[in-house]
Amino acid sequence: MTPRRRDLLLWSAAASTVGLRAAAQAAPGPSDAAGLESRYLDLDDVRLRYVVAGEGPTVVLLHGWPETSAAWSGVIRRLAGRFRLIAPDLRGVGGSSIPTTGYAKERIAADVAALIEREAGGAAAVVGHDMGGKAAYVLALTQPARVSRLVLVDCLLPGTENGDALRGGAWHYGFHMAEGFAELLTQGRERDYIAAQIRAWSHVKDAIPEAEIAAYAQAYARPGRMTAGFGLYRALPEDAAFAAGLRSRTLAMPVMTVAGRSSAGTTLSKAVEPQAPNHAAVVIENCGHFVAAEATDVLCDRLASFLDA
Repeated sequence: MTPRRRDLLLWSAAASTVGLRAAAQAAPGPSDAAGLESRYLDLDDVRLRYVVAGEGPTVVLLHGWPETSAAWSGVIRRLAGRFRLIAPDLRGVGGSSIPTTGYAKERIAADVAALIEREAGGAAAVVGHDMGGKAAYVLALTQPARVSRLVLVDCLLPGTENGDALRGGAWHYGFHMAEGFAELLTQGRERDYIAAQIRAWSHVKDAIPEAEIAAYAQAYARPGRMTAGFGLYRALPEDAAFAAGLRSRTLAMPVMTVAGRSSAGTTLSKAVEPQAPNHAAVVIENCGHFVAAEATDVLCDRLASFLDA
């Protein structure tokens, strides 16, 4: 059995208890024999589901679209012996509830801050990929006391995205932001669409196996979940306007950027550098957007060195 297949089975075991716990309002408890534990945090407008594993300094892992917290399964398996790892499903995703609003990264950053307050005594290292990276960036600038170290993994800072397909930009930004139309054209074809997006953004095309893609598609195919995912994109204009007011602020904590050469490349590190005096940049060769799956060992090695420093 491959490591990623084993990770997926373990995560499925954890996820299988989510509906029962949500219905019963049960207290947190072990979800599988590997020590992965599902917990819940009730905030004003959302119930966040998150998993906890390992012992040591606390590290919060924020996933992107079209994934769930399961995107970090390989990282958790490798690093749980050195760190206490917390991976939430972002609002509207996976086992978290589906608010009708609140997908701006400032609001998601507030969710994460509340999670850090509850689970880490107020401060933790934060690692964010894709949309989770945008939220991590906003959190580090607006509530720096919450973030002891910041790692941004193959994301673009809010306001730096290029959604103009006529000028080399990514077409999917406009499609996802087309309210109603994106849902209309993906309904019933969530697996096809998510699989196509993952393959297109990957350099290592088989890094995320079909079973894992099917699990993501199943999660997003539930009522309201695709709309929530698209909500992360529909909030981008609001994110850009908010982030414009943060450009003069400094990321005072140690910062590391990690990007796939075939994806964000040096774009991320160049955008972060003016705000981060203590910044390390990593670009991984032969890697695309899904760094945690395509270059798990390299990412974990870099994370361990940076977080232990």
